Amino acid sequence: MPAGPPLLRGSLLLLLVVSVLLLLFLAGASARAALYTNHFLVELRDGEQAEAERLASELGFGGVRKLPFLDTGYFFYHNGIAKGRRRRSLQHRLRLEKDSRVKKVVQQEGFSRRKRGYRDINDIDINMNDPLFTKQWYLINTGQADGTPGLDLNVAEAWELGYTGKGVTIGIMDDGIDYLHPDLASNYNAQASYDFSSNDPYPYPRYTDDWFNRQVHGTRCAGEVSAAANNNICGVGVAYNSKVAGIRMLDQPFMTDIIEASSISHMPQVIDIYSASWGPTDNGKTVDGPRELTLQAMADGVNKGRGGKGSIYVWASGDGGSYDDCNCDGYASSMWTISINSAINDGRTALYDESCSSTLASTFSNGRKRNPEAGVATTDLYGNCTLRHSGTSAAAPEAAGVFALALEANVDLTWRDMQHLTVLTSKRNQLHDEVHQWRRNGVGLEFNHLFGYGVLDAGAMVKMAKDWKTVPERFHCVGGSIQEPEKIPSSGKLILTLTTDACEGKENFVRYLEHVQAVITVNSTRRGDLNINMTSPMGTTSILLSRRPRDDDSKVGFDKWPFMTTHTWGEDPRGTWALEIGFVGSVPQRGMLKEWTLMLHGTQSAPYIDQIVKDYQSKLAMSKKEELEEELDEAVERSLKSILSKN
Repeated sequence: MPAGPPLLRGSLLLLLVVSVLLLLFLAGASARAALYTNHFLVELRDGEQAEAERLASELGFGGVRKLPFLDTGYFFYHNGIAKGRRRRSLQHRLRLEKDSRVKKVVQQEGFSRRKRGYRDINDIDINMNDPLFTKQWYLINTGQADGTPGLDLNVAEAWELGYTGKGVTIGIMDDGIDYLHPDLASNYNAQASYDFSSNDPYPYPRYTDDWFNRQVHGTRCAGEVSAAANNNICGVGVAYNSKVAGIRMLDQPFMTDIIEASSISHMPQVIDIYSASWGPTDNGKTVDGPRELTLQAMADGVNKGRGGKGSIYVWASGDGGSYDDCNCDGYASSMWTISINSAINDGRTALYDESCSSTLASTFSNGRKRNPEAGVATTDLYGNCTLRHSGTSAAAPEAAGVFALALEANVDLTWRDMQHLTVLTSKRNQLHDEVHQWRRNGVGLEFNHLFGYGVLDAGAMVKMAKDWKTVPERFHCVGGSIQEPEKIPSSGKLILTLTTDACEGKENFVRYLEHVQAVITVNSTRRGDLNINMTSPMGTTSILLSRRPRDDDSKVGFDKWPFMTTHTWGEDPRGTWALEIGFVGSVPQRGMLKEWTLMLHGTQSAPYIDQIVKDYQSKLAMSKKEELEEELDEAVERSLKSILSKN
């Protein structure tokens, strides 16, 4: 490199390094190991069919067919060449090219195409003798109960790769587990189990005559995760070699902060994943979340659990349907939890699904169909089985099972790694939301206001997890705050803006977003008619609060409530953010915004730039390319500034 000022040389060196990385990445994308076939495109100078047949016969090709879309083009195939090979057939190609009658030769590459709308369970190399296995459409969907074939968790691929949850323990925080159930007993972790309702180590459900309070909930959730395989009993768990712990804490007249905190922090060095299918009342008018002790326990869990890698909390997003908004649930909308929604077996939303910007992904349940086999098949109390588990209660344990498979693939995954993997490997698949369109954020990641980043894909997740490198350190920045009271008009919108540098130049600079919180204090004559949207500098609009028609509150409002969005994942937060607040409803309302504080959480360095890319069509490949290009642009800008400052 030529001599020059040290700063300039450093800038040019950085620019060179980033440019080389980008070129290598792009070269890798185009240089995937090709599979060459025995098919050749041959274009002749004279396009006569007879001449083509003569040429094929002379050179030993087994057949020739005219291509109707090319004037002089023919399809040659050679039976003496393997149908698929990694090296080109140079001898046959050269013989064709040297012939004076030939204008052009291209040996055809092979690639994969799969049938849609048809999937036979016998074509999948998974042999299970459990009687309900063929009815577990959420594991392998072949169209059971009029479902959409292929719309499932893709566990078959993960299982075929050898991942079944071995060595991972999932805690079911619920109303107890029937740990004597023959489909659960072999995978029950008694050491990690406890009954906080009765203060003893036996979290067995309590029987009551009231069906609703029969305490079947926890047993059903446990079976989804850890039901044993190939024992001729019920069905199969998503992670059927994982261990399940029972944490009984729901079976009591009232919940207390200390019981929640104790449950969520129970044996965090033994329990890897905590699954919660509960929360504040889903009545469309409650705004509630974890209290002080529980917040402290969750913070402690993500910082100290699993030897410092962080406990993984999986939360059902809620069953309040279109009357509710899961951003009013402080558990589901916490940055420390992975909030999971649900789809039914044909990809539609369930009628009880709540939508919100904090939902990260989805799994499956039932909520529309009357077909008795459209529900979730799992274990039930007293050694029984059921086909009727439903709600987002069923969705969260499925996600916990998928995360257990990923942890077996890579025990070093942190709680944040799991969220990144969820964003990058979840799929839109054939999900359909009749209300909210699928959109792309500022870095191209596709999301939906109800389904999050899509349905979990166990096969894709374990493959990416295997080579995953822990994401960079996380930082927190107060992007700005408006604390002067602002009147919300009865008609129209109150629009406020905050311009932030995301703490650039400081130790807590945030360049690549993970979570964003809008801490809001607002009062109105009818809380349920409030609608709040927030738009990022890169143009992504998050619906922070939708109308809740059953919420008549006119006194409490929202007091420093942290509305959270995951929709700006990966974006650059620097620039102008816009908050839009108005009323949705037939009766005019009045309101006052008293505070809007923008909280940014993410990394300073690019989280995916060092990750290994194996699928160049994946979201990881797209995100890594985006990061390399951004790094290159910023390196060029810094170099130019350096040169100009020297001159």
